[in-house]
Amino acid sequence: MSVAGNPLEQRPMTGRQWVIVAIMVSLLALDGFDVLSISFASPGIAADWGIDRAALGFILSMELVGMAFGSILFGRIADRIGRRATILACLAVMAGGMFGASSATGPTVLSGWRVFTGLGLGGMLAATNAATAEIANARYRAFCVVLMAGGYPLGNIVGGSVSAWLLTEFSWHAIFIFGGAIALLFIPIVWFMVPESISFLASRGGAETLGRVNRVLHRLGQPAVDNIAAAPQAKASMGALLSSEYWRRTILLTVAYFAHFMTFYFILKWIPKIVADMGFEPSMAAGVLVSASVGGALGCGVIGLLSLRLRVGWLTIGTMLLSAVAVFIFGRSNSHLQTLSMIAAAAGFFTNAGVVGLYAIVAQSFPTRLRATATGFVIGFGRGGSALAPFLAGVLFAAGFALGTVALLMALGSLLAAAALLFSGRLSGGAEV
Repeated sequence: MSVAGNPLEQRPMTGRQWVIVAIMVSLLALDGFDVLSISFASPGIAADWGIDRAALGFILSMELVGMAFGSILFGRIADRIGRRATILACLAVMAGGMFGASSATGPTVLSGWRVFTGLGLGGMLAATNAATAEIANARYRAFCVVLMAGGYPLGNIVGGSVSAWLLTEFSWHAIFIFGGAIALLFIPIVWFMVPESISFLASRGGAETLGRVNRVLHRLGQPAVDNIAAAPQAKASMGALLSSEYWRRTILLTVAYFAHFMTFYFILKWIPKIVADMGFEPSMAAGVLVSASVGGALGCGVIGLLSLRLRVGWLTIGTMLLSAVAVFIFGRSNSHLQTLSMIAAAAGFFTNAGVVGLYAIVAQSFPTRLRATATGFVIGFGRGGSALAPFLAGVLFAAGFALGTVALLMALGSLLAAAALLFSGRLSGGAEV
């Protein structure tokens, strides 16, 4: 059989392909826990070191700064050396950063380790987004990418539950030790279970391409091909993303990420501290964040199922608008724990749904040769919003602004993101492979 490009494109998904998608979901769950580990630990850090909200907001932003650089750096690497090798490298970086954070003795050292951890976290997002899009067939691509991104709140849920227990038995350092250990455990899983992307192999060309593609097809339970017709493609570059063909979608999708992530990370990063400052124990505050993550997981599942029938672009715009409303209401909520948990769950539902919708849109908006680079670029520069959110909120709190005012200002990010997505032209759901 002869094919052009990726032979998986029109074939039914096998069980092995779904297993690999599940591994990608798990990797994003680890990513989600590692990002929020600092949030779970923040009440203990503030108490141990006697730092105020502004200083804590700075620390909360540090891995997000690293994620911005990591997304761009490892996104380009993934388009040059492959998705599998990049994922393995990111796991090693994440493990080292988490173990380093557990040994930190002050804000400066901790901030440095969180930046380092963020490099791996950002790279993991770019590489797994591309790997998931390319292991799926055309029919299930958007669904699989949304499913993958749903691992993020899943990691928040499991990690938050584990963290709540760890905080009752140990100090905040144990949270980082746990995250580092899990990252190490994933290295052999990826090494033995995840092959290189066929789309990536086919795009490289060369005499050995057909043999490599067929070996991967055999591992996936798919029949071999006797020819791969891959047209020569230019190497991925930042310049290509800003060419006449791609510049509009690149810039507007980046703006959408930047703005929506400001809203998203305000909720994720500040819930534990806000709830703790209302007089609740840190373990209870972590429980409210778990509620937000449960809502987020449900949001991912709902938008994933709807994406099989509806256009993911319009779904994402709708969830962003509702995200702004939910975050605004959270800022007006009272200090009853049950009420806070319910509103946090609603905010998590819509903010997470908007995020995973963006992942699917980016995966469909660029061809194989640019997919990881584009994901890294859009997420990397978009991460400026996630890095700015905790710091800006901390400055506003320190300046005396009430929670309701801060929440209103941070909710505007989702509104701006919806507008950018509307004008980006990426609403039809068509995929480039």
